[in-house]
Amino acid sequence: MNKTVNINLAGIFFHIDEDAYQKLQRYLEAIKRSFTDSQGRSEIIADIEARIAELFNERVKHDKQVIGNKEVDEVISIMGQPEDYLVDDEIFEDEPVSPSHPKSIKKLYRDTSNSYIGGVAAGLSHYLGIDTIWVRLIWVLLTFGSAGTFILIYVLFWILVPEAVTTAEKLTMTGEPVNISNIEKKIKKGFEDVSDTVRSVDYEKYGSKVKSSSKSFFETIGDIIMFFLKLFAKFIGLILVLFGALSIFALLISLLSLGSSSFFHPWWMDYPDAVNTTGLPIWLGSLLVFFTVGIPCFFVLYLGLKILINNLKSIGKVAKFTLLGLWLISLIAVITIGVKQASDHALHSVVTEKNTLVYNTQDTLRITMVKNNKFNRSIRRSDDFQIVYNDNDEKVIFTRDVTVHVRSTKDSIGRIQIEKESKGKDFLDAKARAEHIMYNYTLTGNQLLLDSYLLTDYENKYREQNVDIVLYLPEGTYVDLNRNMRSYLKSYKSADNIITYKDSNHIMKILNDDASCIDCFDIDTEDDSDEEGYIDLNINDSNGTLKINNKGVKIKNDDVDIQIDSDGVKATSEDVNVNIDENGINITSD
Repeated sequence: MNKTVNINLAGIFFHIDEDAYQKLQRYLEAIKRSFTDSQGRSEIIADIEARIAELFNERVKHDKQVIGNKEVDEVISIMGQPEDYLVDDEIFEDEPVSPSHPKSIKKLYRDTSNSYIGGVAAGLSHYLGIDTIWVRLIWVLLTFGSAGTFILIYVLFWILVPEAVTTAEKLTMTGEPVNISNIEKKIKKGFEDVSDTVRSVDYEKYGSKVKSSSKSFFETIGDIIMFFLKLFAKFIGLILVLFGALSIFALLISLLSLGSSSFFHPWWMDYPDAVNTTGLPIWLGSLLVFFTVGIPCFFVLYLGLKILINNLKSIGKVAKFTLLGLWLISLIAVITIGVKQASDHALHSVVTEKNTLVYNTQDTLRITMVKNNKFNRSIRRSDDFQIVYNDNDEKVIFTRDVTVHVRSTKDSIGRIQIEKESKGKDFLDAKARAEHIMYNYTLTGNQLLLDSYLLTDYENKYREQNVDIVLYLPEGTYVDLNRNMRSYLKSYKSADNIITYKDSNHIMKILNDDASCIDCFDIDTEDDSDEEGYIDLNINDSNGTLKINNKGVKIKNDDVDIQIDSDGVKATSEDVNVNIDENGINITSD
């Protein structure tokens, strides 16, 4: 087994096989000898090493991977042998005969060496193969034509598109192969440009003054803008990291909870099972949801890290495409399961039971909702459901989704109609589930007790089962609605319902398609009085009357008569008379 050597190439650490290391060292030494007398030798060597490090980095799948002869040979074939190139100054005068190389891929960078503001237009011109002046002209026209929208787009390009800094990046920007010959030409051309600028400075000083001033101004403005934009970008990156990390953590906790619970099956797992109509195991459904939501959250986290850490290593194309494929499979599965789940609630059916109510119509019918303390102590209506156990210790679904309607009838006897409703994947399925709803009531004399709940077997699953009670009461019947019926009555009157929740705790008289309150307050207010603050209040019930207006207060029932006005107070009963006025207090008795 060959030894492994750790090397630092352009600031990046690699594990390399000893034989491959010796081959790479000989290759680099040959390159250095080729540029012994070349101008900018150190810059050329540094850029070549950086390019080699970049090529190695593309081939390393994980941190512990060792670079062998195969990877070194691939890099040498891309970079070329030193003897394949003319390395003296004549290389820039005559076109060298170079070996064939793999076609270079052009990438988008900002060209700040040929920029007025941020180098976006210059970079686009290289990428699109168009002269820079035309790109800048199109950009200006689009900016005016879009009412400034393209300014924002320019800023986004400025933030998202990296600057071409290294020689390799500048070559990639123009679509040239990144090999020894092109790196050397690029660096030497830079030295020649500097030399030409120095020689022609006196001739071009005035011609470039305006451009230099404008560049200096825009560079200053650009630096200020970029500082705040980078600061804002770091903040956004931090938000993305926190959002992605917390989302993945929450999903992981949910997955572990539901996944493990599927095997241990605690009591609360009955609820997901009760609404699960697909037969899919809960742990598998949780895993699919985890991948469907968690993979996008992971990439949000990764994007935030890329914003915060400039040199963050890529996870690799294999990992990206694997996660993408896994996400697509999970998404399709979740959509399919969701459609199946929704289809099981597509239709509904109602099963109706009708019975007569035999009671003394000359007496008041008293109606009360009855709760079951074994299942739930609450009496208020609710459309939620619970998993409970009946007297036989069998698991059943319990819900208080019950509604009471009252209608009038011209028949001499009353009727009760129980409408059991359920949903299902088709009409027959919904009907079968509705038939399995258990609901009871009892009528003892003139006392009607209605269950405030319904039950169904756990095997029927929860399909939004509910019960509507319709009471047909003969006209002229008096009915006393208990206070606990308030939440079970409708909030409005209609042709199908003549009593509302406001009528609970009152005695109602059934009329023709209507009902009147016998013991309710009758409040009348005079609206035609011109006197400001005028009050005329009359309250009448079976026990007496109360009248309040601007003249005073009068209270009267079978036992007492009290009158309070400007003359004083008068109170009269069967045994005592009380008179309070300006003359004093006078009390007499019979």
